[in-house]
Amino acid sequence: MSELSINSSRIGLIADRLESKFGKPERKRGGKFLNSLILTVLSQNTNDRNRDVAYERLRRKFPDWQEVKDASLEEIKEAIRPAGLSNQKSKHIKELLEWIDKTYRTFDLDFLCDDKADEVIDTFMQRRGIGIKTISVVLAFACGKDIFPVDTHVHRICRRLGLVPENASAERTHLSMQPLVPKGRALSLHINMLSLGRTLCKARNPNCPSCPLNDLCPSAALEKNNTYSAHETR
Repeated sequence: MSELSINSSRIGLIADRLESKFGKPERKRGGKFLNSLILTVLSQNTNDRNRDVAYERLRRKFPDWQEVKDASLEEIKEAIRPAGLSNQKSKHIKELLEWIDKTYRTFDLDFLCDDKADEVIDTFMQRRGIGIKTISVVLAFACGKDIFPVDTHVHRICRRLGLVPENASAERTHLSMQPLVPKGRALSLHINMLSLGRTLCKARNPNCPSCPLNDLCPSAALEKNNTYSAHETR
């Protein structure tokens, strides 16, 4: 059996364990491509609540994307302030909408869901403020593509599980993991790794004894050994 098959089988087992713990998310296509894209830009370096508040403020002030494109940076910045980094994000949003208007002559980008995921990723990653995580989230949630977005939690867990090197970048983790995730399970694995990262496998003080992946995780064994060593030196 090849190393690729072994790794894919291990990831399938991880997906099974996480579904037993957190449930099996339904795969469905929903939402508008551009709405999801702007929402995901706003989510960068902030939490879901701040993202949602900023998005709602933006849409109340400017009911359609043409109005956002035509608005001043100061107006956009003020509307999205709760999401943080409003100077940076307002520029990215305005530039993105200007490019979309010039390139596609429409703000209804749902037709892009019918294009190949790799082509959409390559196109949008050329825009400032759009990384592989951002466009992957849009393709997964707005388009229902079988793609594995790598956010902060997912990146941390993949490294702790030894699925990618410890020094791997988030982009490298996406590129390495995508071909290994069993077909049809990318969304489930993403959402459940997110849940694991928020509840048990936190950046600091991970709760390894309660983790359903405890016996599959080299980091859990290392954490256990460190705990024993600490007790022995007291």
